[in-house]
Amino acid sequence: MSINLPDTTTVVKTAATYGRDLAERVIATFVIAACGVGVAAGPADMFHASFWETMGAAGIAAAGSLLKGVFARVVGPKNSASLARDV
Repeated sequence: MSINLPDTTTVVKTAATYGRDLAERVIATFVIAACGVGVAAGPADMFHASFWETMGAAGIAAAGSLLKGVFARVVGPKNSASLARDV
């Protein structure tokens, strides 16, 4: 019985690719959410946002993330929502 495992360079490359993809998505979502709170609640009131303003900010962040993923597919790799070329 033999076990077919990937070679170590594949595992390392996959982990590095995942790390870049994850970092990009976390940073992009943070920036989009910060912009969403600024738009939904207004810059002066973003620390006193109501429930619906917070839900609006979450919706804006989700829409921004969707648009970023679509944009990444147009300009980047066709099988990824990341702008990183190696993903």
